[in-house]
Amino acid sequence: MTTDKDIATETVDLPRWRDRKRYWWPVALLIPLSPFLSWLLVDRLSLGLFWATGAWILVLIIPIFDLISGRDGQSPPDHAILPLQKDRYYRWCTYLFVPLQYAGLMFACWCWVNAPMAMGEKIALSMTVGVVAGVGINAAHELGHKSEAVERWLAKIVLAQSFYGHFFVEHNHGHHVRVATPDDPASARFGESFWMFLSRSVIGGLKSSWAIETARARRRGKLSWGAQNSIVQTWVMSIVLFGGLIAVFGWQIAPWLALQAIAGISFLEAANYIEHYGLLRKRRSDGSFTKVRPEDSWNSDHIVSNVFLYQLQRHSDHHANPRLRYQSLRSSPAAPQLPAGYAVMIVCAWIPPLWRRLMDRRVLAYYDGDLTLVNTKATSR
Repeated sequence: MTTDKDIATETVDLPRWRDRKRYWWPVALLIPLSPFLSWLLVDRLSLGLFWATGAWILVLIIPIFDLISGRDGQSPPDHAILPLQKDRYYRWCTYLFVPLQYAGLMFACWCWVNAPMAMGEKIALSMTVGVVAGVGINAAHELGHKSEAVERWLAKIVLAQSFYGHFFVEHNHGHHVRVATPDDPASARFGESFWMFLSRSVIGGLKSSWAIETARARRRGKLSWGAQNSIVQTWVMSIVLFGGLIAVFGWQIAPWLALQAIAGISFLEAANYIEHYGLLRKRRSDGSFTKVRPEDSWNSDHIVSNVFLYQLQRHSDHHANPRLRYQSLRSSPAAPQLPAGYAVMIVCAWIPPLWRRLMDRRVLAYYDGDLTLVNTKATSR
């Protein structure tokens, strides 16, 4: 398998590889456009349930088209990685998410104040905006892994809508270091419901990211609450954003801004939950954990979810090679496989009995029934 170092070497005189999804990636921009689509459908069809169009796309439309289109099945060969990494077309597919995300947020604020909406319809629109925020955190995940300053700042800007700026620090410097171990708040334990995991991941991630960032500040001789603190930067962005929107549209949008942020965080944490459920990295003889392998993440390769989520489902390759851009990620046959795409599995995660019926036997089968190899609550003691 290609590593981060391998992508610096280009192989010549090999057949040209073509990304069959190349011109489908902009379809993912339907997500940040969903507030506008919601208004259009309600206006044309006079059905308030369409205010939740963003949520319907995530939990209904994507799963249906995943079933129709089937598995992706195409991964770039080693010699195609470097050209893919350099192709700026793919970067613009994620860059465009940012202005569309904020245009949709401002339009939703206008709708909450001016459109003839019942309480339930305002909640439905909050779910649509929350889906945009949640998928936006995924876009920030893609941008935040990169070394270019513009992409890292775009990641922070995207995270401002969900008030989840600490994710920028925790994911890169906490989760990727401790993934699939009992010390990682974002790695779900075997038998742990999503609703138990949600609070543990949110609180644990916040504590961990603050410890990481303040330690970095001390090493540089800076103040913990200084302007160089990435978490402080993102919190200030969120405060300015929320304050500015409230100043323009009024205090009546405050509860809907809060609700969409909570929904966005919940969608993101549902993805975190399914990515490493029950998986535990191997230990060395001294008790320390081995290097992260593709086998330490659940893999999925359904084509429509891949397009809408920037191949987040190829999570196994992402953890093995975190510098690879989304278009370069490969499916990992050696990794444990989810039975469906992320959109389906997120809905299953919300229903703990259904989730456990689907996943517990797969975790145990992967480790040949040996619970000592599984990430459980007992493992964390």
